[in-house]
Amino acid sequence: MEQPQPFSTSKVTVEYFDPHDVFKLLAPGLVPRLPLRNLHWQSHAGPLRSIETLHVELVPTGVGNPLASPISSPPPSSQQQQQRPENDVFQNQNHVRATQSNEAVDQSTNRNSTPARRHQIPGLRQTPYLKVLLVRCDDNDSYKSHVRQEIRDWIKANTPPSTSKKSNAAENHDAFEWLIVHVIIPNTVAATQPRKSDAGSGSDKSSAASRWRPGSSTLLEKLRSDFNSSGKSAMDRVSQIRIGVNDVPYDILPRVVPAVPSGYTETEQETENAWTDLIAKFRGLILSSFDLRVTQYEDDIKEKDAQRSLPGWNFCTFFILKEGLARGFESVGLVEDALVGYDELSVGLDMVIKDQSLGTSGSAPNALLAHTEDLKKLVLKAKAAMVEMSYDVDEVADSEPSQSAATQSRDSYDDIPISANKKPYRDLIVANNVSIFDFRCYIFARQIALLLRLGNAWSTREELLAKLKEQQESVLHGVAPRAPPPKHQENEQEELPMLAEICRRALDFIPSVSQVMRNDLLNALSDTPEAAEEDNVGPVDPLTSEIVDNLVVSFAFSTAQQILAQTSTKSLPIPSSSLGPPSGLEPKAAIPEPKTMMHPARSSSLYIRTGGSDVPRPLPSPNIFPGGRSQSISDHAGASSSFLKIGLEELAARRAELYTLSRNILEESGKKRGWSNGWANTPVVNQSTVVNMVDIDLGDEELTPAPQVAEPIVSMSGVDNRLLKTALDNSDDFYRLYEILTDKALRHYTVANHTHSIQSTMADLAVLKYHLKDHGSAASYFWRTTPFFGESGWSLLELSMLIMYSKCLKQLQRGGREKDRRQAKPSLNAEAHDYPESEEIKGLLDDLLLETKSILNEMRIPLSNFLFSIEIDGTPQYDEGRDSLALRLNLDSLLVDDLTIDAASVRIANTSSRPVKEVWLEQEGPITIRPGKSKLNLTSNALIPGSYEVDKINLRAGKLCLHFERETSYAVDRTSTLLKSPQVFIYHRADTLDVRLHTSKYIQLDRNNSVDIELDTGWNTLKKAEIRVKAATGGLRLLSSEAKCLDSSFDFSRPPEGGVFCVNSIPARTKMKIRLPYSLEQDTPSISLRIEVSYETEHGSYFFSKTPAVHTSLALGVNVQDVFKHNALFCRFTVSTASSSPLRLLNSELLGSDMFESTFGVPPSNHIMIFPRQPASLLYKIKRKSGVKNGPKIPKTMYLKLQYSVLRDEIEALIEGSLVEALQGTALYPFSRLLSSSVLPLVRSNLTGIELERAALQGYIQTSFLALVESPRIFHGLGKDGAGVDLGKSLALFLRTWQTENPTLAFPNPKVAEPSSIIIPVDIPSVTIVHTADIQLQPTPATATLASPAPPIVCTHQLLPATLHLKWTRMWDTFTPPSSQADLEFSYELSAPTDTWLLGGRRKGHFVIPAPDGDDESQRSSSVDTEAEIPVLLIPLREGWLPYPSVEIREVRSDSTFISSVPGNVMGNAAGEGPQTQHETDMRNIGETVRVLADNSRVTLSLDASGAGGGPLVLDAQKGNVVGRILVA
Repeated sequence: MEQPQPFSTSKVTVEYFDPHDVFKLLAPGLVPRLPLRNLHWQSHAGPLRSIETLHVELVPTGVGNPLASPISSPPPSSQQQQQRPENDVFQNQNHVRATQSNEAVDQSTNRNSTPARRHQIPGLRQTPYLKVLLVRCDDNDSYKSHVRQEIRDWIKANTPPSTSKKSNAAENHDAFEWLIVHVIIPNTVAATQPRKSDAGSGSDKSSAASRWRPGSSTLLEKLRSDFNSSGKSAMDRVSQIRIGVNDVPYDILPRVVPAVPSGYTETEQETENAWTDLIAKFRGLILSSFDLRVTQYEDDIKEKDAQRSLPGWNFCTFFILKEGLARGFESVGLVEDALVGYDELSVGLDMVIKDQSLGTSGSAPNALLAHTEDLKKLVLKAKAAMVEMSYDVDEVADSEPSQSAATQSRDSYDDIPISANKKPYRDLIVANNVSIFDFRCYIFARQIALLLRLGNAWSTREELLAKLKEQQESVLHGVAPRAPPPKHQENEQEELPMLAEICRRALDFIPSVSQVMRNDLLNALSDTPEAAEEDNVGPVDPLTSEIVDNLVVSFAFSTAQQILAQTSTKSLPIPSSSLGPPSGLEPKAAIPEPKTMMHPARSSSLYIRTGGSDVPRPLPSPNIFPGGRSQSISDHAGASSSFLKIGLEELAARRAELYTLSRNILEESGKKRGWSNGWANTPVVNQSTVVNMVDIDLGDEELTPAPQVAEPIVSMSGVDNRLLKTALDNSDDFYRLYEILTDKALRHYTVANHTHSIQSTMADLAVLKYHLKDHGSAASYFWRTTPFFGESGWSLLELSMLIMYSKCLKQLQRGGREKDRRQAKPSLNAEAHDYPESEEIKGLLDDLLLETKSILNEMRIPLSNFLFSIEIDGTPQYDEGRDSLALRLNLDSLLVDDLTIDAASVRIANTSSRPVKEVWLEQEGPITIRPGKSKLNLTSNALIPGSYEVDKINLRAGKLCLHFERETSYAVDRTSTLLKSPQVFIYHRADTLDVRLHTSKYIQLDRNNSVDIELDTGWNTLKKAEIRVKAATGGLRLLSSEAKCLDSSFDFSRPPEGGVFCVNSIPARTKMKIRLPYSLEQDTPSISLRIEVSYETEHGSYFFSKTPAVHTSLALGVNVQDVFKHNALFCRFTVSTASSSPLRLLNSELLGSDMFESTFGVPPSNHIMIFPRQPASLLYKIKRKSGVKNGPKIPKTMYLKLQYSVLRDEIEALIEGSLVEALQGTALYPFSRLLSSSVLPLVRSNLTGIELERAALQGYIQTSFLALVESPRIFHGLGKDGAGVDLGKSLALFLRTWQTENPTLAFPNPKVAEPSSIIIPVDIPSVTIVHTADIQLQPTPATATLASPAPPIVCTHQLLPATLHLKWTRMWDTFTPPSSQADLEFSYELSAPTDTWLLGGRRKGHFVIPAPDGDDESQRSSSVDTEAEIPVLLIPLREGWLPYPSVEIREVRSDSTFISSVPGNVMGNAAGEGPQTQHETDMRNIGETVRVLADNSRVTLSLDASGAGGGPLVLDAQKGNVVGRILVA
């Protein structure tokens, strides 16, 4: 469904016949309920259409000028038509009614008369959509006597006869519906009747009842029964409205009230329902007639369009027919559908014109006039006035057709050239007497009118509101009107996209119609008698050409200004103008604002002085709206401004283009008078030395003299636009208007945010001010717009503007304070392939350098404005014996003068590293850069290896800085970038200073970890050095105050602080190590440090920086398992590797403490190789030292010290040593560090765990994994040696040769000179009590014969007496002092599986461990008196190797809570009261078994499968003679 328009201006005609003069009583209640709202119509070829507002024009029958209605008012005078904008919507109906007055039918005088003959072209007719009969019938008698017959006569006279289908189809063009409105006056019999009788409930029943029971029906029911159709889908055409007693004038009100016994009185709700019913009938009947009309029009249009190729087909007739459909859409508010119709007609007109120009067959009936009579009259009058000859207007008038008086009164095109009411276009089209120019103007005028409605333009809305107010004031109101007048919103917002569409169409229409108008004028001149006598087919004479140009220019300029006025809106926030009166004078009053011919103008009081010798104030930025009131919206200052976002920028851009078009028209007219906008006189760079050449025919013997060019004729004849005529009167007015139009275009482009157009328009203003010698304003504009053209690639244009800018500055004689980087820079294009050859720019460079000495701030100018290209010459060069490098740059200068600079610097950056590495290379001056090729040799004492790109170049000459910057993260475009090859590679030579970072080989877990920083001086003898260490890993904290030198021969010159370590002289070829502790907030596998070394040698000061990373994760892991015994503690340590690399365990030692000592078994004779899936196990026996008392200050912690070596580290050292040894003494030795740093990372990334395990078992490593090295990628950017051989290829060849010669590398002696060691603290757990439980079998005759080491052998169900021996010790309680220890009560329980043992004796019991009297060793453990011997009886129940029963000991608390303890498990008391205790139980019988045999001496078996489960069957068993055997059931 289409969106309804915000404010509709549609209208339809409703004709009413009022024979009883009751409309004045009905109008007070009817008019306030109009217009109709929220109508919906189903389109035949589209979705459902919505009409928000439909205005209704109430027209009495037979009256030429209808009663003033909501959208009709008396037509304005011709003078008013000339002054107001285009709004022909409210004039076309009156005009058509005047021209087609013969259509009016006086039905009030003669109801039976036949209608007048209709026009044969339906598009020219305008008939009502609804005819309403207003009836007054006071009682039933009057209805029967004459009212019913009057209604029948009216219906017969106004409804078409249904004679044939053809006639009905023709009548559908004027289809209408009819309605009867019964108006009831108070104090009548009809006023006392209800709307429905008591017997009937609906209109159909009441109609039936009225036929059979006369007198029982009401008047409303009689009307419906007599005049409504009986079909189910028939519409109700009868309504009844009751007028209140207060709404009827006293002279009309009946004096006698009839006595009716019913006493019926209508309620307010019933009255409102009656009005609602009437309005609903209006809506439905109007849409019904509209649908019939549209259907008939569409069918006729389809039929006519199908006949297009037939002879005699006429486009003008087709145009009127299709326009009738468009006007029908317009009348009901479907303006968009109407606009589509006119767009299709415009395309059809183009096709007709094309066929007429080509002379195709069938174009004769559609031939349009070659010229317009109005234009012919204008051009002849202008020509006569120009040659000062009299011209008889009557001769021309005789050849013209008669026109209306309104058209004849206007002889020239005024300021509103586009208007559908300018002349009777439709009459001319019907008569096929219209020119192409008139046809195009009419279609465009109708399109603009429809777009103005869609855009809700302020002019259309204000005129409509005035008509509504006039209509409401003209209505006769009673004492108490039925409904109050509607309130209309006066601040409706315009639809800015529609206004922008008007401007867009105008921009296309003006150029095309100008060409049509020019051809029209030329054809008109060729049709004059003078032209026929001369019979001249040659070119047009200059006089005629000047007149034609003036007429066309005036029309185009007026059209542009008209569109600008019509699309003016307060919703467009145009910034205020910055133009001021030139040279301090007031602006000339003859040149108003460009739209003042339609609307009053008000000049702004805010302007910026731009003349004189004062320093001009900078203009407000185009991207910032000033705080003052916009001049463009001052025309409607009374209305509140509401800015619309949708379409705002587009409208501003289109209006700016219209202003630019008007300015260009003015500019072309000024050129004929020698008035230039300044661009023709600008200094042109690169063309001043070019000689103008002419073509010479070498075959001619004699040169033909060039024809003399006639002097152009300049005249004002034909210029009818007042504003344009005033501007062309003199140069001052011309430049004033040119400046105003340019400024308005600039301000509109600013709102539209069109950056390029803003800068281009500002440049036009700058050149104009320069041309007018207003150097202050010109400098201000140049200051803002010049850099834009340089940055956009218009370097030659920028040079021209800079030359003018510099001249302005010289004229103003400003000081150095005003010199800015944009104000005096000579600019060249770095992408131009030729050098500028202009005398204009020579010497500017010296002036620039001279001016820069007096300024305070630095001037920064892009280097691309002076240089064509910058290229790196080769690779960096390194000084022998020094840690420095040099880089050469080749410069291609575009300057025409020598440039002497004080210093040059280049920054190279490595963005791939974190943090970013930067190196500055510099060259001190003075340095002369000559035109063409030059070189710079830059050096740096900062040697930081890595791959770099040049990202900054600075050339300084005094306060002038020529700079070049680029983003290193983007790829290099070699076709457009100033710097062609920015890559630079710096490698680390072998004998230069170097810094390495290693993990400390001595690690103690209960202390801070540390790293070792190794400083290798190389060939440098350091006088002093400052080492700065910064954390490059998040959460890393360096403990600089705890750092120390590992070599006693060196020491810090001052205490370390803040990561800064200062040392004094260090000789060459010396390595110094600094151990630096650190701490981490969270565990990370590796850390990195940023190490910077600033050092001095005999050759100067140098700088070195490196960000090495080192793995900090432990190389091994250790797990411990404790087993408590009565007198000793056994600890088993499991040592495993923490990575995929095997490691060698060289030595292990458990260091004792003041309280404990350890012993180890026989140590291994060789190192132990630990693999990821094969850890090593170390067992230590720990005893408490005798004579050592327990105390809180006694050290108890033991330390496990392990010495190891990681196999991967050995491989890295082995490969590095082999490579350096192979490079020693060769020309490639300086690249040994580069080679090692490229190969060693592959050891960690390419060697898999399987290869490392293989190398550990075989004792050597294979070098085949190094074949994956991508040598060209790793060794790029090294340059060539003295023989011209690529060093990268030489290194790659050496690596392949070394790998061939060394396929394997054997590990040296496993005894490492400085192995890694780790010290792990071992805390002995504190156990309150250690219980020892031992089950001892008492000797029996059966077990006495066996040897004691062997397990006893018994029989099933044999009685085995045993003793449970319980003892304890407090030796391992290192937490509780003896004085705090108390008596402890425990319980024991002997248990075994029920299918294994049958237990007898005291299986459960309690025992108490007394507290010691002192810290005596004898008090720590149990004695014979405190140990328990508990007899028990064991009976085995099955055969096999049976484990001993288990003993569970629990602590008994005072609250009866048992704390159990099982072997190998330590539990504390968390629920009971008293101190927390931990105890262990040592089961001596764990792992011991008793062998139980069956007591059978002889067994007889059956070997077949007759036993249970298919096994052997036991036939007989003889028991043995065993003493002490019992029977167990």
